[in-house]
Amino acid sequence: MKIQPNGTVHAAGILLFRKSPKPKFLLMRHTDRWDLPKGHSEAGESFVETALRETEEETGIPAKDIAIDPDFLFQLSYPVTYKKTGDKVFEKTVQYFLGFLKTRPQLILTEHEAAEWFDWNPPHQIQNKTIDPLLAAVASHMESVNQEPTV
Repeated sequence: MKIQPNGTVHAAGILLFRKSPKPKFLLMRHTDRWDLPKGHSEAGESFVETALRETEEETGIPAKDIAIDPDFLFQLSYPVTYKKTGDKVFEKTVQYFLGFLKTRPQLILTEHEAAEWFDWNPPHQIQNKTIDPLLAAVASHMESVNQEPTV
């Protein structure tokens, strides 16, 4: 985790879609919640580089197999604490990108207990603080460009 000079923590992730034959999106399972593949930015890394690296690390899906939608970006900021900093509170900024699989790679999980491809049928009610607002923004984006998530 790199803390920025202004005291914020930067992270990025990807909402990843595949078509099989209907659109599905990937969520990763932690013990107590669903999440997206995401993680903290390393020094000198852009948000999109972070998102692609973290997705590859956590899913085994190579960055070259993911097409990022250049017209979509969703950002959230919220307070977090980290035990290794003595439970100090930091502002965490996370940028989420919209990605589409170009191939059908096998998932290789390294940090989560499970993963699941969810049917794309908005509105969704999965996790109201981060995932649901992201999914709503994706639905709005898809509607505005008159497309379904496709590969």
